[in-house]
Amino acid sequence: MKLLYFAWLREKIGLAEEDVAVPTGVRDVAGLVAWLQTRGPGYVAAFAQANLVRCAVDQDFAQADAPIAGAKEIAFFPPVTGG
Repeated sequence: MKLLYFAWLREKIGLAEEDVAVPTGVRDVAGLVAWLQTRGPGYVAAFAQANLVRCAVDQDFAQADAPIAGAKEIAFFPPVTGG
């Protein structure tokens, strides 16, 4: 599964993207975030305020309880404003 990180998430993690093999027990976005936080201090910092982080599963906006089974790409980004 490809994970994409944008803006300050990319800066804290130190990667723009990565391919990962997600453990079988990880079933939704919230579980993925919890697992990512076990991977190091950059991930802990990036997801310290998980309620501020937005996500898209295969380019569709998703909530924390969205299933990730079969997903090819998950993107994490801060809230977006426009004008």
